[in-house]
Amino acid sequence: MMKFDLRMARAAFFDRAAVQRAVDRGKQRALSKCGAFVRTTARGLIRQRPGISRWGQPPHTHGQRLLKRFILFAFDRASDSVVIGPVKLAKPGQATHALEFGGPSVRLKRGRLGRVRRQRITIHRRPYMAPALARNLRQIPEAFRASVSG
Repeated sequence: MMKFDLRMARAAFFDRAAVQRAVDRGKQRALSKCGAFVRTTARGLIRQRPGISRWGQPPHTHGQRLLKRFILFAFDRASDSVVIGPVKLAKPGQATHALEFGGPSVRLKRGRLGRVRRQRITIHRRPYMAPALARNLRQIPEAFRASVSG
């Protein structure tokens, strides 16, 4: 004679909470991989060279390589997404946004007697995040393929 109790019945059914946790962990791991792929590619597109890059080409970095160092990614649990891009620096203007899309920004110029003047400038687009994403689009489905295992 075979006994069938509640514990055995539960084990035979689908455990929704455990599956949801596994899916969430796998999704976060896959999105983090995708963020790392795109961030690494974007950093690689930005070269340290003197002068200004051509329009439509990724920007050059100078000196301390701030633009290259401040490209980060973060997982956003609220929207189940990953945010990749340059950190907004505490400087006037929207330089990182203007580099990607083109547009106005502010340049600080030191004049005589140490005075600092703000000069409005227009930056032509030098995209680096969109090309980095485009280069990694093929890897995104692959990162999710084995994200949940059993």
